[in-house]
Amino acid sequence: MIRVQSDPFDPWQEVAAYQQQSGSLAGRFGATTVFVGSLRDFSQGRQIREMTLEHYAGMTEKHLEKVSREAMTRWDILDALVIHRYGRLKPADPIVLVAVWSAHRDEAFQACRYLIDELKTRAPFWKNEATDAGQRWVVPD
Repeated sequence: MIRVQSDPFDPWQEVAAYQQQSGSLAGRFGATTVFVGSLRDFSQGRQIREMTLEHYAGMTEKHLEKVSREAMTRWDILDALVIHRYGRLKPADPIVLVAVWSAHRDEAFQACRYLIDELKTRAPFWKNEATDAGQRWVVPD
């Protein structure tokens, strides 16, 4: 499942709720790999006051669905959950959650890493940081 939203979320509640609501997972998984990305209060030697994340609605979701399907075919995983915020964020706010369920940990770890790496490098999100020296657009690394 993919969600792109402006509302804050609690990653741990989201994982627990998804597991409970997804009857297809019950008793089938031995591993759940979770990655939570949060906003740091520093970047490139500057203090970050806040960040505004922009995205291209529709295109972003399509991209995330595509890489989620790719992960499902490349690794033996049962399901994946991706939640990504947009809008104004403060340091320590969760930005992204990637959770992967599999019978075995190695598959879950590999698929989770693939999903977050794809999200970080190719998903259509744009970040504008408000620093102590002014605003700046973040160039993907």
